[in-house]
Amino acid sequence: MAASSFLARCSFLVTLAVLLVLALTTGSAHGHGSKGGLSSTFYDESCPGAQDIVRRVIQDARVSDARIPASLIRLHFHDCFVQGCDGSILLDDDLQRMIQSEKAVPANDNSARGFPVVDDIKRALEQACPGVVSCADILAIASEVSVQLAGGPYWRVLLGRRDGTSTNIQGANDLPSPFDSLETLQEKFRNFGLDNTDLVALQGAHTFGRVQCQFTQQNCTAGQADEALENLDQATPDVFDNKYYGNLLRGRAQLASDQVMLSDPVAATTTAPVVQRFSNSQKDFFKNFAASMIKMGNISPLTGKDGEIRNNCRRVNRK
Repeated sequence: MAASSFLARCSFLVTLAVLLVLALTTGSAHGHGSKGGLSSTFYDESCPGAQDIVRRVIQDARVSDARIPASLIRLHFHDCFVQGCDGSILLDDDLQRMIQSEKAVPANDNSARGFPVVDDIKRALEQACPGVVSCADILAIASEVSVQLAGGPYWRVLLGRRDGTSTNIQGANDLPSPFDSLETLQEKFRNFGLDNTDLVALQGAHTFGRVQCQFTQQNCTAGQADEALENLDQATPDVFDNKYYGNLLRGRAQLASDQVMLSDPVAATTTAPVVQRFSNSQKDFFKNFAASMIKMGNISPLTGKDGEIRNNCRRVNRK
């Protein structure tokens, strides 16, 4: 009888231990999901019209400035590649809070643009849903809307990012450059978990927009100012399509950092086959571009109680 009671007690303790482990594991998983996960339905209840608001502001802006869609997606790219997708690129200098803006680094100075449109989007969202939609999420939504308005693919944007309260000048100084070699580009993308397919797909955003002639392979012609603009895609400069890859195959890329995906010695076994594939199939390019944008948008987001929801995208909130 005593032995039976002892065995029963042991069995109870083992069962209790197993249940405790399961509870801890489940609790940890739920905690990670609520803190670290992004969701395409994040604002469905708190701000159901968020994407429509973003779309309306961008549609109005591109009437007077056809470059806006390309500029907005570039802001998202330059944000995510510096300490993750936290809206840090939007912050202005703030001496009181010891914030040095990323806007003044070489990769962004007189190049990154579209900030007033982001301000307009934020203002409209604050009127509809005060204190709900982050500036980091505005950039993510604006990128998808911009691509779709220009004829590109649609994807379900994952949302739930919060805004950072600091900048990273060192990271901003290491952004991909139009003069980078293929090996350098591959390393910079690999540092954020992005592979060769992601590199070729995301570089495909150069299928629309403009670039200052000082950054092109041909450089500026006689009499042109360094800031004179050239179409990244001469054929369809405001359309999001796969003609960019045909330009690469003909050696007509505006940026050296684009052409290296074919011309670099290591390209033959890494990026060149992907360039050829995307040139042959716009559908394949669109599918991979959407997947790579989602992957890039997942770079170190602040979620849960980390960061904040900025009232003004240019400044951290006053405590």
